[in-house]
Amino acid sequence: MTKNELQSFLDEKVDLYNNPKFIESDPIQIPHSFSLKEDIEIAGFLSATIAWGNRKMIIKNAQKMMDLMGNSPYDFIMSHQEHHLESLENFVHRTFNGLDLVGFVKGLQHIYQNHGGLETVFAQNQENDSMQKSISEFKKLFFEIEHQSRTQKHISDPMNNSAAKRINMFLRWMVRNDNKGVDFGIWKSISPAALSCPLDVHSGNVARKLGLLVRKQNDGKALAELDTQLRLLDKNDPVKYDFALFGLGVFEQF
Repeated sequence: MTKNELQSFLDEKVDLYNNPKFIESDPIQIPHSFSLKEDIEIAGFLSATIAWGNRKMIIKNAQKMMDLMGNSPYDFIMSHQEHHLESLENFVHRTFNGLDLVGFVKGLQHIYQNHGGLETVFAQNQENDSMQKSISEFKKLFFEIEHQSRTQKHISDPMNNSAAKRINMFLRWMVRNDNKGVDFGIWKSISPAALSCPLDVHSGNVARKLGLLVRKQNDGKALAELDTQLRLLDKNDPVKYDFALFGLGVFEQF
């Protein structure tokens, strides 16, 4: 395919998958059940954190986290008492367990009480075409309070050559604003041009078949390579192609 043919093909797939029907089979449905900005971003952050493995199980367990917080995640984060955390301790999603969830609740409280909230923290270290430094600095702030060392693995650090798929997906949800009804676009202080594609097995395999990616591992170097190619297709909104790559991989077995 020529560049123009590839772009037309991918744009067509973006239009196909970037619509509200996509929500019913995706973890993004969890934050879509809220209207308060802080509820949306906290529900989105926690749902994205456990977004690996079976998608039905991800959605079920993300909803369970919301239930454990009385379906008012921001209020729970900010006003819980220590004994309220006991109800979280039996939670488990793969290797993310109740102790990790308690750690995340405390980390989020720290971010909102002391650093101005999730959007403020992520916006502080953004670069023109990258959120990688921002993600790394966010992780430092998140874990600057006392925490279990095991919990750190659940936030990736791009400075350690991680593709940071789940955080990049979360940022896409919060930042992209195209009025299509899927991504929220509630964070106005970060440009969609700075976002990176959530690179996973599905999007990576499709990208390789389409010649957008040569590197075999789905790591930070592969993400930089893919980002470069997607920015050639649309420098202002490169991550819209996540819908195409993911949809082709998951729904079409491309």
